[in-house]
Amino acid sequence: MTTNHEARNYFQLHVDHSQTHKKHDEVQHEKQSQKSQEPSRNVQNEKRTVKEILKDTFRQLAVSFVILVIGVVLINFQAYSQIAKSKWQDFFGTQEVSPLEEIVRPQNDIKYTKTVLKTSNNPEVQKKQIPALNLEVAPSDNRIIIPRINQNIPIVRVDSESLIKRDWGALEKDMQEALRGGVVHYPGTSLPGQSGNIAITGHSSYFPWDPGRFKDVFALLHKVVEGDHIVIYWDQKKYVYEVNKITIVLPDDIEILKQTPTDKLTLITCTPVGTNLKRLIVEAVPVKVEELDAVVR
Repeated sequence: MTTNHEARNYFQLHVDHSQTHKKHDEVQHEKQSQKSQEPSRNVQNEKRTVKEILKDTFRQLAVSFVILVIGVVLINFQAYSQIAKSKWQDFFGTQEVSPLEEIVRPQNDIKYTKTVLKTSNNPEVQKKQIPALNLEVAPSDNRIIIPRINQNIPIVRVDSESLIKRDWGALEKDMQEALRGGVVHYPGTSLPGQSGNIAITGHSSYFPWDPGRFKDVFALLHKVVEGDHIVIYWDQKKYVYEVNKITIVLPDDIEILKQTPTDKLTLITCTPVGTNLKRLIVEAVPVKVEELDAVVR
């Protein structure tokens, strides 16, 4: 026969078991409730993540752009510094006249006067009394002079063998090596004194680690205007050209290298400075040829 104490224990166990089931049901219900809420939370998290991704992407693009600009400026610093200096001088009106202007100055502008020199019998005194002779002599190498941008540059010739063989890779290599020594006469085009098109190319900017000294000789070529004079010294002769056309073309435009029935000079460089996107073309026509005294070598 069950005692009262045993009955109480049985009742207590039954109650505890019921409460345990109740708590278990509550936990399961809470878990199901949480699961039902997870999709909406995930949607909110996805929305926040998309926004964050867009912000991060924009931030990375902005940083990349800044790094790219800094890199381009550093690589082309020498050329850009020339351009900045030129713009500064133009803005404040401090641009100086290049001494090279004297070379292209028409002889009609030079006035001559006859004077009788009174000299001493002392040879040492005579050296100071007799002025230097105003004679123009040809340089020892072939050169191009562009007073507008204050450039006096050697002209380097490239062998035509690669051009004849149509080995464009070798020709490009020969051209790049020659550009270290100045501007380059494009093989296959005319030479000064010959009829047709004379094509000369030069760097507007190039890699700063390249050993060449003429990496940015045409950085200011865009400042040349129609009517400017350009001088070429070639084989002890002085050829004067007058700029009559300035254009910008695509890199694959080979019309600029073709022979023409009329004589002309074609200068070629990359533009904008620091890029290889297009070509700046300056064309000039011959206006004068002068025989010069050979320089003493």
